[in-house]
Amino acid sequence: MNLDSKLHSVGTTIFTVMTSLANEYNAINLSQGFPDFAVGRQLIEYVGYFMKKGYNQYPPMTGILPLREKISELTKLMYGRYYNPETEITVTSGATEALFAAITSVVRDGDEVIIFEPAYDSYVPAVLLNKGVPLYIPLTFPDYKIDWNIVKDKISDKTRLIIINFPHNPTGAILEKEDMDILANLIRDRNIFVVSDEVYEHIIFDGKIHQSISKFSELAEKSFVISSFGKTFHITGWKVGYCQAPAELSTEFRKIHQFLTFATSSPFQYAIAKYLENFERIKNVKKMYENKRNHFLDLIKASRFKPLHSSGTYFQSLDYSGITDEPDYDFAIRMTKEYGVASIPVSVFYNDKTDNKILRFCFAKYEDTLEKAAEKLCKI
Repeated sequence: MNLDSKLHSVGTTIFTVMTSLANEYNAINLSQGFPDFAVGRQLIEYVGYFMKKGYNQYPPMTGILPLREKISELTKLMYGRYYNPETEITVTSGATEALFAAITSVVRDGDEVIIFEPAYDSYVPAVLLNKGVPLYIPLTFPDYKIDWNIVKDKISDKTRLIIINFPHNPTGAILEKEDMDILANLIRDRNIFVVSDEVYEHIIFDGKIHQSISKFSELAEKSFVISSFGKTFHITGWKVGYCQAPAELSTEFRKIHQFLTFATSSPFQYAIAKYLENFERIKNVKKMYENKRNHFLDLIKASRFKPLHSSGTYFQSLDYSGITDEPDYDFAIRMTKEYGVASIPVSVFYNDKTDNKILRFCFAKYEDTLEKAAEKLCKI
């Protein structure tokens, strides 16, 4: 057989590689972005309740209405924008599916798509599969800001889409209101859409405010805003995400979504809708993760790693240039094998493998896990 791959450069993801290596060497896994602590007891009980009540068959393709109504209510409360639950909100099987459906909705053969690097690894494959052309713009180092002058120079009549992701994975950077104003100005009167990956919207620190696309009417009218309950309620394995977009964009989005997964687990949706009757649970998430970030930083003060500032997400980037000049990929592998802590080399988030000697660590872990990992890091 002679199969010509549509994704020649795509192999096994770094997350799979590092988790497999962590398991093989019995290392503490701070690489892949999943929490190791328990899900809220009440949320688990709701799943069992709805399963026993018989909510085990296909839900509506767009998601159950009670959940879409709660999403609408939450977005209005937090950002002041109303999305119609019937026509503008779609529940998906995780944010990755929503990202693929959104990109597929608007990208055509030859369309250029602006992607900021370091970039989450699902963006580029989705663009390539839709015959789009990625245009890579590096965030400034080490603060990981957008240089809008470069963006302005990159935009042309071929530009179809801009993908943003803040709070940013892998760096923890955030956008300010000024950034959103500039973005709105750049795409005004142009046929350019925005996909805004906001899965860490509720995990933001130091009194900062998340500048959701939803807060800015001019941007929201041309944007797919994507989020996920997996990050917020540490239920990443449930794969429940959602997309909010104007009705015209949602119509196209749903055409793709129905042939990807069609629908998402019924009892999980009902359980989350019930859980969202108390929005205070979301407010508590921010403080919990800020405490974990601060605890992790305190634990590694005696190490030779230099932390970069993280304003959101549950990731912390560490500069290891004072330890070794090894490539980050090699050092991450060696650190897993020899010191028993797995991380993610940030160069994998760049198309040209830019190596700034930075590793990404996930601090969404039990305090005991972080303490054991920090003890090992301080010995390096």
